[in-house]
Amino acid sequence: ADPESAKLTIAVRSVTEGSDPTRCRISTVPGDGGEPVVWDGAAHPYAGGPGDMACSGDLLLASLAACQEITLRMVASAMGIGLKRVELTVEGDMDFRGTMGIDAETPVGFTAIRSAVRLDPEGEVPPERLEKLRQRAERYCVGGATLRHSPSLELTFDAESAAPGEEVSA
Repeated sequence: ADPESAKLTIAVRSVTEGSDPTRCRISTVPGDGGEPVVWDGAAHPYAGGPGDMACSGDLLLASLAACQEITLRMVASAMGIGLKRVELTVEGDMDFRGTMGIDAETPVGFTAIRSAVRLDPEGEVPPERLEKLRQRAERYCVGGATLRHSPSLELTFDAESAAPGEEVSA
């Protein structure tokens, strides 16, 4: 098998028009020609958002929760462990003084993220098998691994400007 065939770039796109600075529309960019999945996001109420939809912090934590649960369920299936129920709670701590530029010493973003998992396995599963399940699920969770070992992050910025002689409103 060709190891290069396992490599993939996953993309999402946010294209928002309109004057509300607290909202955006995000969609997946399907590489296989399928239909994109679309969802809306908004700023957190502490940052002036409306509070009627998920903020980027919610989406980050939700992404981790989804990845952890799906990975856990797939690993359990591969190990022959049936799961009747999985309950997963992810929470993160942040101080909005950093995000809002109120205090330059306060970090922007989450300073801690915690995840708690409760399982209800089918039948009796020895504790050592459950521990192996936990270890493998933690190891193979893309979201968790990405947060633990931050990848490089590159931002390109291209601003469209008015043609010569046109006024740009501020």
